[in-house]
Amino acid sequence: MAVPRESLWASGHDESVEVNQRALIDKVLARYSGEFTVFRELLQNSDDAQATAVEIHFDTRAFIDNTEGSSDTRPSKALPDLKTTLVHRWTFKNNGIIFRDEDWNRLKKIAEGNPDEEKIGAFGVGFYSLFSVTEEPFVTSGDQWMGFYWKNMKDQLFARRGQLPSSDDGHSPWTTFEMVLREPAPIPMAFDFTRFLASSITFMTYLSEVSFFFDDKRLTRLTKKSGISKELGLPKGLRTSTDSGIMTIKDIKCTPLHIQAEVMQWVYSSSSERKRPMSFFKPKATAGSFFSTLFGFAGNSTPQHQSAPLPSVKDLDPQTLIETSVALSIFSADVDVRLNKKISAELYRSTRKNPPNKLKYELIYTAKDEYDASEREEEQQSAATGSIFQGLRADLEGSGATRIFIGHATGQTTGIGGHMAARFIPTVERESIDLMDRNVAIWNQELLYVGGFLARAAYEMEMETVKSHWEGSIPLGLPPTSVDQQLETWLRSRSLHALKFFTFHPSTPSAEVSQQLEKAFFDCAGFNFPLISTAGVRNASDVRLPDSSFSAFLKQLPMLPEDILADAPTTIGILQSRGLIKSIGFEDVLRELRSRPLMEDEMVACLKWWISINKEASKFQLAPRTQFLEAAILSFGAPDSNDEKIIPLSSIRSFINARTFSAIIPQDGPLPDDLLPPSIGKHFAANDLINSFPWTELSIPDWLGHICSAPVRKVNPDFNISLSAPWAERVLLVVAKSWPNLPALAKGEIYTHLKTLPCIPTSMGMKTPDQSYFAQANLFNDLPVVMLPSGSSIKTPLERVFVALGVRRHVDLQVVFNRMIKTNEWTVADLAKYLVSIQSTLSPEEWARLKMTAAFFKEENMKGDTWQKATRYQAQELYEPVETFRSLGLPVMDWGKQTKWRSSSDEAKFLFELGLIRYPPLPVLIDLCASANSHTRTTALKYLLDHIGSHYEDYDPSKYEAIAFIPAMRASTPCMGTVKEVFSNSDWAMMGFLVTPTTLQPDALSKLKIKQHPPTTMVVDLLERMPPKNQVEARAWFSVLGSRVSDFSSMELQRMSQMKIVPVPSEDGKSRWLQPTRCYFGGDNQGKFHSKLFVFVSFGLLANSFLTACGTKHEPSVEEVVQILLENPHKFFASAEGPAQFLAELRNIAVNYKLIRPGTIARMKKAPILLGSKRKPRKDGKKVDLDDFDEDDWEVQYDLRKAEDIIIANDTHALQAFGDSFFTAPQEDILEAFYTQLGSRRLSSLVKEEYQSSAEIKQSKIAAETRALILERLPLFLHEHSHARTRVSYTWLTSQVNFAVKTFGRLFVKKTLTFGDIRLSRQQEASAVATRAGNTGPIHLWIAGNTQIDMYEVATSLNRLIFDSPRANDALLFMTILSTDLKALKRRGYNVDRILRQQKAEGEGTEETKVENLMLLSKPPMRNLEDPAFLLASNPATPSSSPTAPPAPPVPLISKPPPGKPLSEAPKTPSPATEPLPTTPFRNSLNLFKWKKDLAPPPEPSPLIPPVSHKSPVTPTTDSHVTPLKNISSNIDMAIRACRPESGNLLRNRQEMRRVQESLDEGYCDVSGGLEDLNLIGEMGNVRIYLTQGVPDQKDFLINKQDLIARFIHILVKLSRVYDLPLTSLHVFYDIGGGLIAFNRNGSIFVNLRYYMEWHDKDVGVGNLNQAYISWFFTLAHEIAHNLVRSHNSEHEFYFSAICEKHVMNLGGLLL
Repeated sequence: MAVPRESLWASGHDESVEVNQRALIDKVLARYSGEFTVFRELLQNSDDAQATAVEIHFDTRAFIDNTEGSSDTRPSKALPDLKTTLVHRWTFKNNGIIFRDEDWNRLKKIAEGNPDEEKIGAFGVGFYSLFSVTEEPFVTSGDQWMGFYWKNMKDQLFARRGQLPSSDDGHSPWTTFEMVLREPAPIPMAFDFTRFLASSITFMTYLSEVSFFFDDKRLTRLTKKSGISKELGLPKGLRTSTDSGIMTIKDIKCTPLHIQAEVMQWVYSSSSERKRPMSFFKPKATAGSFFSTLFGFAGNSTPQHQSAPLPSVKDLDPQTLIETSVALSIFSADVDVRLNKKISAELYRSTRKNPPNKLKYELIYTAKDEYDASEREEEQQSAATGSIFQGLRADLEGSGATRIFIGHATGQTTGIGGHMAARFIPTVERESIDLMDRNVAIWNQELLYVGGFLARAAYEMEMETVKSHWEGSIPLGLPPTSVDQQLETWLRSRSLHALKFFTFHPSTPSAEVSQQLEKAFFDCAGFNFPLISTAGVRNASDVRLPDSSFSAFLKQLPMLPEDILADAPTTIGILQSRGLIKSIGFEDVLRELRSRPLMEDEMVACLKWWISINKEASKFQLAPRTQFLEAAILSFGAPDSNDEKIIPLSSIRSFINARTFSAIIPQDGPLPDDLLPPSIGKHFAANDLINSFPWTELSIPDWLGHICSAPVRKVNPDFNISLSAPWAERVLLVVAKSWPNLPALAKGEIYTHLKTLPCIPTSMGMKTPDQSYFAQANLFNDLPVVMLPSGSSIKTPLERVFVALGVRRHVDLQVVFNRMIKTNEWTVADLAKYLVSIQSTLSPEEWARLKMTAAFFKEENMKGDTWQKATRYQAQELYEPVETFRSLGLPVMDWGKQTKWRSSSDEAKFLFELGLIRYPPLPVLIDLCASANSHTRTTALKYLLDHIGSHYEDYDPSKYEAIAFIPAMRASTPCMGTVKEVFSNSDWAMMGFLVTPTTLQPDALSKLKIKQHPPTTMVVDLLERMPPKNQVEARAWFSVLGSRVSDFSSMELQRMSQMKIVPVPSEDGKSRWLQPTRCYFGGDNQGKFHSKLFVFVSFGLLANSFLTACGTKHEPSVEEVVQILLENPHKFFASAEGPAQFLAELRNIAVNYKLIRPGTIARMKKAPILLGSKRKPRKDGKKVDLDDFDEDDWEVQYDLRKAEDIIIANDTHALQAFGDSFFTAPQEDILEAFYTQLGSRRLSSLVKEEYQSSAEIKQSKIAAETRALILERLPLFLHEHSHARTRVSYTWLTSQVNFAVKTFGRLFVKKTLTFGDIRLSRQQEASAVATRAGNTGPIHLWIAGNTQIDMYEVATSLNRLIFDSPRANDALLFMTILSTDLKALKRRGYNVDRILRQQKAEGEGTEETKVENLMLLSKPPMRNLEDPAFLLASNPATPSSSPTAPPAPPVPLISKPPPGKPLSEAPKTPSPATEPLPTTPFRNSLNLFKWKKDLAPPPEPSPLIPPVSHKSPVTPTTDSHVTPLKNISSNIDMAIRACRPESGNLLRNRQEMRRVQESLDEGYCDVSGGLEDLNLIGEMGNVRIYLTQGVPDQKDFLINKQDLIARFIHILVKLSRVYDLPLTSLHVFYDIGGGLIAFNRNGSIFVNLRYYMEWHDKDVGVGNLNQAYISWFFTLAHEIAHNLVRSHNSEHEFYFSAICEKHVMNLGGLLL
């Protein structure tokens, strides 16, 4: 019973909690990692006490002794070495407020800080830093003292407090901390310590003087003086409040600060041997930032630079005081704080003080002039150490020298060029800002915004000063770029200094500090940012990055100076990334082009820029070219003069190409107004201008068209081509020079321009070209002949131009006809002779006109004694005057009798060219071949055959298929036929086709292209119109057609298959015709039976081949047999002459069930086509005992029934009880399955059993023995059982909860049959029955105690519950195994060794053997191959609505241990929390290769649940044959080729496999299958991506997981090359739960993105790819093996191993 806590508390007693104070202080001090920690804390405490002065004393033992009077030794005058001399005591003194009682009390309390919010101290552990150097610190203040000591030298600290002795002078104003060192040590490095003090005093509120002494000598004295603060106000446009509104900046002030230092030379000469800083290291970003962390400045508390070795100083006295100073500007922001109560309370809890309502944020800004002065002061230092104020100077290089001050410097750098000070809340050791605590982080982040704001305000003010200087120096009316060069240089350097000062470098140790400062720096001002440019200070959005491409013509655009870009790249880069500064854009160019015209050199530069971006369009976003052309204006000629000409670039249309013939155009003559000035065009290549502008090269025709235009010719007569012969000569010479290179189109344009102008100088003045003649045209004397004014001769180029323009070489033919032919003085021969002499000068137009001139006569025939009137003809209307054409009656030319006709003469050739017909056209010749005159017909055919190969190559008989010009034979009668009616093969004559006569030679047939065989369409039409009359004619016809069956198309064969063309005898002796598809060739098998149903024919081998092509089969198909059966089932049964033949037909139908069409199957289900049997008692009157069943007492009745009226007899008892009441199917497996497919039901599903029992017999021994026997023999039975699927696994049955055996006195079974209208019942006593509640409850076996157990009843009852569809033989097999001795079973061939080993293990108590056997017997039931849950892990998790982390990666092999290995050595599935993932895949891959050699022969018989297969299980053999490696390799290659995108059939690959003996032994298997309900959401890199339906946000999945998927696909791409696997065969899917890693679906491999994400993506993301390669290498091998073997058995293991072995070397090439 639980006791309340209050009662227990009341009965207890208190005990104190003890603290080891020494250990506590040591642990606190361990966090103070910086140097000068003690002085840092004491200085801060002094400032909190409002001290104005501090003294620090380092005392040696000798000095102490002399001071206290315990020694008479005088101090040595020689100065000791400060680096090695040991001191024994440190003393720290301040003149602040004297300790009050609360101060003394707080001093002795650890972790109780000062509650005053105006004080820096917060944690109450600063004082205890003294314990890092002393064991017993001693404090005096006012008239009191306090000393600390460890009582009894143990771990408890005590404090003793007392009064100081009174003095006449009163009490000292100094508060003193005296520290006797635990171990004497040299003083801190004097020079570095001085730098530390100089930095520390800077931001102290009250402290203004610090001195430190060595014994009695003051080494350093620092004095700080602040000037008068100047209120600067807040820059406009800056957001003064933080996002949360907690802090608001009210005002900004600038305070000058002056620090004076008096340093003894001794300090410089005693400095460490370090290098003076010459430059700063600018770190490069690296992936891990390892070395930057290891050697960074995070541990230093003082901002300082490395020092360097000192040169020897010979002449300076060590005690000489060296005075130096520094002037600083401190920007400070006054901030109001408004915190809500919750955050205030949390901050009080963290700091033990209330946060202030007002605070100040300070920034040291060193302007350019101050920075340069400090640089000069640094160079003037006599010592090589540099200035002691070096840590206060601006850090422009980002070396990490500037720090965050919280009163004093912390280890946190600012990232910019100056120190910052504010009331940040630090970590306990005060080394960095606390950004981890949630509420403290809010405070510190608010302050960081203020810091960024203050930095931005300082920058804005500096840039405003630069702007005022710039604009004030520009004379009135001049552009901003006209500033004085020297002033511009100074202002640029000042601006550059500000940019570099406020460049945000990575801060340490927390990079977030500089990131937050930078964010506030930019966010507080929006998109405004003042920036120096070539036109002064402008907003960054108006400034453009410099680009040399624009500098020559963009003179007014504000650009970023080159030195700013080069020296401040980080800040400029940030401005670019934020979109504050941009590159020069197209609009910038347009803006300046529209503002002013460009000079000639500027326009050249501008055009060059445009051409360059046109070539590299990807570099610059091109705007419409029209805008550019409309904006650009050229100022040509001297400005402001009469020669100045303003040319808009948009008006330009052409240019002169200086590298082509257009350069010869006279530029002193008229030129087009739209021509680009040649002085500009000469700078560019023509292709550049053409490709970049809508301009074309000024061609000779264009120029000629310009100067030939009427307006141009009117301007100046000297340049009028129609009036000025010299100008015409210059123009014509230009044309002549360019003429050979001009295209035909250009020449045509020139001809058009000049043909109508009088531009040819002749002896009779300026004439048009067609009116002018060459000098050689001397047929008549009154012709105008060409004559150049220069007196030059007409050379070939110019002559060619004149010819092209139409200048005549001869007299016009019409003139010749008019003057000569009409006088009848010339014959045809004379005319032909003249034309031959001038043919080279004839123009194309004259040739065309001559061809159309009717100037020739034809030979006339005599009509009686008179001649017909002569008619003229064109040459193309007449034939060559030869005898052959005269005999054919063709019109021939009348050549006359004076001159003999010669076909080879020049005159004949000329006439042939004019069109005189030398060979008759083919249509004319064909018509002559078809002439009614036999002589003409024969002559024409001979002429055609003689010349068809040389002059009639284009002969195409299809063009003349309507003309009957082919000699033919019809039967034995000669006739004429068309080319499509006549065939050369005489075999076709029997079918009525025309064939060629034997007199026609084969060569003539070939020339005339007469076909050997008629087209198949004609044959088909003939068969349809006139099929064979009888079988004799059919044999002849079909034999001819059989020899040409390959000529028929599939459609023609299909058409003939439906034509009635096969003659068969009918019952009345006459012939009837059937379609080929209704005929069969017959055979021995079933011939007698099928001959009663079908028609069988045979016409010979060749003829039968034709009928086969038409659809005639050797025997009826199953579909056809079924159709006959459906047509008349009873007639079919009668033809079968008994049940035996009918059942044989049903078996054939059942075997080929898949070949039957779905529509036919639907009819089969409704038709009475199945044979059922029902037993009836014999009619001999003998009573039948149903319990004593005897076949001789029954007779069998057969009938044809529908499938739904027949029952599958799968329950023997029920069949005995009710078998006379219904028809049953034949008890054959194949027929039972066939009946079931058509709708027959199983008897077991129709019979309901009800069990009754008497009282249960408790603690029955026989029940326990029976249960043990069943569990012992069940594995052996399941091993032999291979056809049915189990409902439960053996492992499930072994549980007492799931399977129980009970004994009752008596058992009764009542069986009730319900089938249609039949309802029968019968009750009988039983010895064993099995029951189960629902489909998921436990199985109970009841046995009767009053009788001996019938193992058959046991087997029958259990089979009904274990299997989905048990068989009667299963019960017999199980009964035999249950009732037979194990040794007898072994003798019969059963494998019982495993069971015997289990019994032995139980007897000896060997736990290991028990576990092994349990594993062998506990395999889950085999799933269907189409199960979508193929798991590589053995027990998949149930998918849930939200993604769950997948289990650890399974061993990418098999889920059982290697044969012959103990269970402890089996591959194990690691847990994600216990075993590292990377070692699993590769380690187990080694086991794979050791395991492979154990696969053949098999170690054990078949597994408990054999794999589902479409083939019978392979029986293990002892074949000694070893498969060649090339066979194995061939199968592997085939497996890889079988991979494909989501489609295809896997089983056909199995049929092509070569047999590999080592792979045939079946082993244990897991589930193999695909995944359903996958949605395709997209594709990446040829790999499809799928999601299960439960994955949320599927539309955005690709976007959200883009990088993850890309990395996974990168792994898959590499591995696909290892296997030479098509990438499209790989698919990626993602689910929200379960153990599914990958699966193979019909050759398509799917891999799970979720497992990759959980196991490998983190490593892949940082470049570690090896483990991902190894793991998914084996996963893909596993799935590729499924292309050969679907089950997880030893065969699959074999190929998985072989695939890995073949490609493992390729994998090695990927591993780094």
